[in-house]
Amino acid sequence: MANRFQVRDRFADGAQFIGGRPRPGTSGRTHAVVNPATGEELYAYELAGPADVDAAVAAAREAFPGWSGTTPGERSDALHRFAAVLAEQADDFAYAESLQCGKPIKLSTEFDVPGTIDNTAFFAGAARHLQGASAGEYSADHTSYVRREPIGVVGSIAPWNYPLQMAAWKILPAVAAGNTIVLKPAENTPFTSLMFARAAQRAGLPDGVINIVSGAGPDAGERLVGHPDVVMTSFTGSTAVGKRVAEIATATVKRLHLELGGKAPFLVFDDADLEAAVHGAVAGSLINGGQDCTAATRAYVQRPLYDAFVGAVAELMETVRIGDPFDPATDLGPLISHTHRDRVAGFVDRARGYARIVTGGEAPGGVWKDGAYYRPTLVAGAAQDSEIVQSEIFGPVLAVLPFDSDDEGIRLANDTPYGLAASAWSRDVHRAGRATREIKAGCVWVNDHIPIISEMPHGGYKASGFGKDMSAYSFEEYTQVKHVMYDNTAVARKDWHRTIFGDRPQ
Repeated sequence: MANRFQVRDRFADGAQFIGGRPRPGTSGRTHAVVNPATGEELYAYELAGPADVDAAVAAAREAFPGWSGTTPGERSDALHRFAAVLAEQADDFAYAESLQCGKPIKLSTEFDVPGTIDNTAFFAGAARHLQGASAGEYSADHTSYVRREPIGVVGSIAPWNYPLQMAAWKILPAVAAGNTIVLKPAENTPFTSLMFARAAQRAGLPDGVINIVSGAGPDAGERLVGHPDVVMTSFTGSTAVGKRVAEIATATVKRLHLELGGKAPFLVFDDADLEAAVHGAVAGSLINGGQDCTAATRAYVQRPLYDAFVGAVAELMETVRIGDPFDPATDLGPLISHTHRDRVAGFVDRARGYARIVTGGEAPGGVWKDGAYYRPTLVAGAAQDSEIVQSEIFGPVLAVLPFDSDDEGIRLANDTPYGLAASAWSRDVHRAGRATREIKAGCVWVNDHIPIISEMPHGGYKASGFGKDMSAYSFEEYTQVKHVMYDNTAVARKDWHRTIFGDRPQ
């Protein structure tokens, strides 16, 4: 499989895609993309610098009048063709995603790629439904209606954990609404973002509508966010970096969409189906190696089920197969890098002083010693205010705590700065319904954890950010609402004019 996808050949012209053309960066600094499963260097490229960002924004600005002037039907047709091209290239996309991220090929093949194709098809349809309020006479002498208009050049920054899907989440609603975009992927995972832009070009989207700048945050990222010709910034990443993005964006009064960190609670009531909850907890905490802002990270289990839950989760975690990302039998690949693996290990090692490591808590040796692997880890006995419960770890680590009353469980679920996702497990519809109402998160699953669909919005509460990806709700971020008001009287002197010159003869 590796022989048919030669990275250096595929991206020989550079890791930037500007105005419809691949090109090298001009920062003078080189970055190496490393296979996290082996430590092998896959590709080295020159990073984008401020000049590359300026060129990409100029290309997007030049393309905007033509693209924004197309009809919804024309944009829809282009996106339908785009979805078809993505489907034709599905195997290459899956391979590239697993190669740069280390995620198991079955995850790329069954989740990342088909999800992106479906998202593209969804926005192809949604492009035809950018509607405002119907025309009407809300004043006796006027007719009003609402237009939804594209806002201009969008500058977006995507993370490394789901490079393909995050590129799609940023690009698709923006271009479906008639905007043009410059996307900065994470510098260690540029492959599928570049392939995505090339596929769009093959589908017939005009040059300059989608531009990719592969560069570092302090150079390319900050220049993109602060660029005077960029009217909106969409950022997905950590809350700490999100604060910096907001600081730069607000200085130029930009529209801002932030999808930030998470620390999702997994709330198990004492009437839950224990087997379902155990399987849901293991799958929900280990998805993508736990490098998922919606991953289950804090399991709160009502005391009658607590001991059985801890034992069963540990037992099931120990059956998860670590291995080569390209082996279809592999359940868990490496983390994104050795540096990140060591960061995850640091959280667990510090927790040994105040909690119990039930299973895992180490990097595997043997054949996998050169990769950034870390075993599935279950931590029990930590306090609610401890680091491992409160901080986003972004690895295959689940902390489990007991609770007594329903009130306490919901209170603990809400007791972090984050509010991106959560789940509640119960056979009682009223109990589950209360949890969905009272847990402060942008998505609350009942008796499941992780599934997303193109038709429904994704976004958070509190320190997890604001604004929505996916669904028709995302158009709120990428369109400007304009009120248009027509006078119906053809009268030169309006009644309201008397507030200005009412004491003069008419």
